[in-house]
Amino acid sequence: MARDRRLPGPPPAHGDFSPADFRRMGKAAVERLARYFETLEARPVLARTKPGEVLARLPARAPEEPEPWEAIERDLDRLVEGNLTHWQHPGYLAYFATTSSAPAAVGEFLTGGYNQIGILWRTSPVLTELEQGVVRWLLDLVGLPWGPDGFDGQLADTASTASLVALASAREQAFPDARKTGLAGRPAGAVYCSELAHSSIDKACVVLGFGTEGLRKIPTDAEFRMDAGALASAVARDRAEGRIPVAVVATAGTTAVTSVDPLPALADLCAKERIWLHVDAAYAGSAAVLPEMRPLFAGWERADSVLFNPHKWMLVPNECTGLFFRRMERVRRAFSVVPNYLETPEGETVREYMDYGVQLGRRFRALKLWLTLRAFGAAGLRARIADAIAHARWLKSELEKEPGVAVVAPAPFSVVAFRWQPEGLDDAAADAANARILARINEDGRAFVSHALVRGRFALRAAVGNVRTSRRHLEAFLDAFRSAVAAESGGRRPPVRRRPAPTRRKSGRA
Repeated sequence: MARDRRLPGPPPAHGDFSPADFRRMGKAAVERLARYFETLEARPVLARTKPGEVLARLPARAPEEPEPWEAIERDLDRLVEGNLTHWQHPGYLAYFATTSSAPAAVGEFLTGGYNQIGILWRTSPVLTELEQGVVRWLLDLVGLPWGPDGFDGQLADTASTASLVALASAREQAFPDARKTGLAGRPAGAVYCSELAHSSIDKACVVLGFGTEGLRKIPTDAEFRMDAGALASAVARDRAEGRIPVAVVATAGTTAVTSVDPLPALADLCAKERIWLHVDAAYAGSAAVLPEMRPLFAGWERADSVLFNPHKWMLVPNECTGLFFRRMERVRRAFSVVPNYLETPEGETVREYMDYGVQLGRRFRALKLWLTLRAFGAAGLRARIADAIAHARWLKSELEKEPGVAVVAPAPFSVVAFRWQPEGLDDAAADAANARILARINEDGRAFVSHALVRGRFALRAAVGNVRTSRRHLEAFLDAFRSAVAAESGGRRPPVRRRPAPTRRKSGRA
């Protein structure tokens, strides 16, 4: 039987597949992703996979001989796509939406093919300099100053790594020779954050030698923001006990409820006490592309370090975090290690990103971001982020109309935290009921939402941000929510309030 010439054949005995076969692979991959995007809405958002199910279907050993591409394609259908949780689905409302747009997917494809390794400037000049340029673009887009009197920075993989790098730089400032002699025998260091800060700060303190006991979790106020007065008291207490305050981590967009810590007050305190201020704006920072949202971030321009994730809200796939510093030389002091085999004649005339973090070999992360920003433009990016915020505000207003539902936190960006607790249901019973409602919504398949503890109570959390999400997908979520509430209450499902169909207007276009 003749081989299907649309698919690649077996590889040669030595070397790579031929360029002709690569074209076939590429065409098959593009067609696969196009079909995937076309059929997303027919798929349940949350994977139906049972623990261990995928692993059990994998052979114990890699194949000895090449397998036909047709078999690989079948397993992409059966084993891979059949067990995905569909982050690209317009009903994905869990955690924080992370969607990949078409130009960004092309950028990832090209990145894999070019396979640039950013060890040194000379190992890929364009990797280094395109990253420098894109960092400036990001700073400009969100209104942060760049240059000698402003910020500079890099693209990290995730916010967790970026915060580790920032706090290691803060440790270098607090303990200038710690990289040589370590922390043993020194006064204990302390890091301060909100009780709602991300768990990556806990992990950074573990890695950096402060331990979890060196992390001070400051209580929040009625708006879920770090209490600046409580922070000042904690710093004073630590100084009196001989501890060294190292850094304050302010969150602009907390994970649970997207609250923003009081950045001006924290910047004032850090300036007075000479403490490093790090602003974690992983999710929300992208919203600062909208001028009307920038007042929420007032004060972050005074920080020593800032991060936000373009891979959360700027239409690029995962592993693209902007990490920005004032006075990059402080970062270099913390990380620069140059063995003789990495010495180059370019010297100080180029940026060597290996000196500004833990990685030596780095991916060409800037390429996908550069392609995406050019393809959509700043105006297109602003429009899509504004759409997500508008959709979330509409969803919040609809939830506030639902019987027994309370929105349990402000929704300054595009995440809505809410809870069903009708009159007569105590807190503990409502916690259990909301957990069951969450499970029913996710089992329904049209949407996937996550949960959070808000003031110790179980709440549902809908995060709008997927570039494909529209009003009708939120209406489908509300329909699933109402069905879940009806099943929980044992009553008849309330009628769905539908908007009247819009009147069609004749268009002058053919």
